[in-house]
Amino acid sequence: MSRDEQLKQRWAEVETKLSKQFADGEKLELDAIIYIIGLQELGQIHRKFKKDHKLDLMHIAICRLLEPYGYYEFEYFDDEGWPHYKVVENLPTLKPGEQAVLMKEAIVQYFLEKEYIK
Repeated sequence: MSRDEQLKQRWAEVETKLSKQFADGEKLELDAIIYIIGLQELGQIHRKFKKDHKLDLMHIAICRLLEPYGYYEFEYFDDEGWPHYKVVENLPTLKPGEQAVLMKEAIVQYFLEKEYIK
């Protein structure tokens, strides 16, 4: 199986499982999955967040997802338990489709590490 086919298959598995778990089977968008990862990383799943904090959660997720690629490095948790990352290397300029592929690849890897998918 080619790398692209494997990514598509694993992405479909992530998308299906999360959609069943969090959206009654309605297909979740990429941004929603990133938000869920941010919640997971913060560890405050049942708390309600305002719009600006929702963006912060997505930022946490993106930093965590791209950390293994060498773009970010975890620094510390603040007094409220929010993780902070520093930029190690600037992201390359990517076309929107390339950005989506990178994020899907990083999300699949994240859920493989968490043993949510196989």
